[in-house]
This record gives sequence, structure tokens and C-alpha cells, in this order.
Amino acid sequence: MKILVLGGAGYIGSHTVYRLIEQGHSVVVFDNLETGHIEAVHPDAKFYKGDLRNREDIDNVLDNEKDIDAVIHFAANSLVGESMTNPLKYYDNNLNGTKVLLQSLVAHNIDKVVFSSTAATYGEPERTPILETDPTNPTNCYGETKKSMERMFYWVEKAHNLHYVSLRYFNACGAHISGEIGEAHSPETHLIPIILQTATGKRDHISIFGTDYNTKDGTCVRDYIHVTDLAQAHILAVQYLVNGGKSDIFNLGNGVGFTVKEVIEKAKEVTGKEIKVVEEGRRAGDPAVLIASSDKAKKVLGWCPEYDSLDTIISTAWKWHSTHPNGYSKWGFSNENKFI
Repeated sequence: MKILVLGGAGYIGSHTVYRLIEQGHSVVVFDNLETGHIEAVHPDAKFYKGDLRNREDIDNVLDNEKDIDAVIHFAANSLVGESMTNPLKYYDNNLNGTKVLLQSLVAHNIDKVVFSSTAATYGEPERTPILETDPTNPTNCYGETKKSMERMFYWVEKAHNLHYVSLRYFNACGAHISGEIGEAHSPETHLIPIILQTATGKRDHISIFGTDYNTKDGTCVRDYIHVTDLAQAHILAVQYLVNGGKSDIFNLGNGVGFTVKEVIEKAKEVTGKEIKVVEEGRRAGDPAVLIASSDKAKKVLGWCPEYDSLDTIISTAWKWHSTHPNGYSKWGFSNENKFI
């Protein structure tokens, strides 16, 4: 297949591109490099730099690449905190960008899209594990824009027969098994890389927010999913659509979850480093347990996570962080200046 990956220079997008190429597919990457890294793009992928909000940029790709079988859409801003202080940025990039994308896809008769959504669409869950049929009441602007993007796909399908799969998941983590690419956000907000940055000395300590939850050790339980398993789920969703599958929504997760303390202890074991921990009070709005049910994805898509042990997740992440303590900046140039 020939797949267009939007946001293919980002964390999950770049791993999906690697997985696609490893499986023999042809890949075109489109990214504005606002948060992505050109160094993360597979050398065998064809790269276009552009902004999804600019119709000319995406039209240019689809005019040149005539035989795209499907699109995987990762291009979005995704910081929960920022979305609450700058919501208009999220409406502009996430919603306006998706609107322009859909206009171009309809014009070019491309009718299969896999959309990277989020479990933030659920907000505070009424139960765990969370099912796809549970209510969606986002508690932040990021989750709200992702929910709205899902509705855009829904209504465009009604009008233009465009088929889509939306994948909702919580905490992407880990790194490519080779250690060639990995997680490099600025600022970093995810637990595992923050723990590993403490192990490398980039941070003084890791904070635990709340130790009195009704869980096995008093700390929050979260559902972690290896980025390569996420990548495979997106590819299976493409194959599902190509084979005539109907539009649908799927949760992705390990279905078990790990506590914050379990993650920290496993990181100490994997790295062999002492990791300073500071216990602090609860943060407002942090549920005790967030776990997604992936039964539907396993049954319908045939998804079977390969890297679901906590040891594997942290070992692959450590392989990346220990050799790339400054992320992609070790090469001495920024996201942008390779093109100057």
C-alpha cells in the first residue's frame, strides 16, 4: 500500500512510518515540523514540509502523489495544559487543519482515513475499563477538539462516503526497538520520559502527585501502551478499511494498567540508577484509575500487542533516552534548519 502519514515526523507518527516501511509499504510524510523532527523521518519515506491549515500545501501533496491508498492523521497539538490556556490554538490547528484536510481529500477522491484520537475524549470515566460506548465528556480543550474532529469525520462520511477509523488511547510510551527514534517532546509532560530524564541527571527528581488513592500502593493507575504497538494498530486499521470495513471507533490500551510507583521501581531496575522521588499532594482532576478496554480492537482489527510488558516498555525507552539525552538535538541542528 501507499500511505500518507500526516504528522509523520512526530513521536507516534514516526514510529508508524518505520513500521509501515518495515512491512514493505510505501510512505509519504507530511509535517510542518512545529513539534516533529526531520531526524525522526525514515530515510525511505518521501517527505513534504507543509502546514495542514494551508490548502495549497496538502493539495500539492495529493496532486503529486496520485495513488494514495489511505491517510493516517496524527497532525495535531496535544498538550492538555496548553490547550486550557490557549484553546484557540487548538481549535485553529486541530479543527481547522482537519477541516482543510477533509476538503482536500474529498476533492481528490481519497476516502479512507485512520485518525489518531485520544482517551481524553471520555473525560472523567464513569467506570473502568472504559468501553467505546461510554459517554464522551472531555474535561479539557484538547480532548474537546479531538471529539469534535471525530464528529467531523462522522458527518463528512454521511455527505461524501469517506470511511474512517478513530483510535482512542491513553499513554503512548517506549521507543523503537532499534533505539534509532524515540520520544522527544519540549516541554516533556509524560511520566516515563520524565522518570528517565531523572535517571540521566537532566532532572533532579520525579514528583508523585498523591499517594492516598484507592489503589494497590496509593498512587494513580494508568494504561500504558508501547508506541510500536500503537503504530501496528494504525496499520491494522488501514487494512481494515481497505478490506471494506465500516467506519468505527476503537480503544487501545493494555487493559491492566500500572501504578506510578510500579513504573518508577521498574525504571530503577532497568536503568540501574537511583531515582529521587518527591511525594506531593494530589493534583485536581486526576482520577485514581484510567484503563481502556481493547477487546473490540483485538476482535475486529486482530490487534495483538507485542511490547506490552512494563519491562519492555521502559527498556526500549531507556535505550533511546540513555543514548539521546538531548533528544534529536544531539545532531546539532533544530527541527527547522535542515531546510535552510
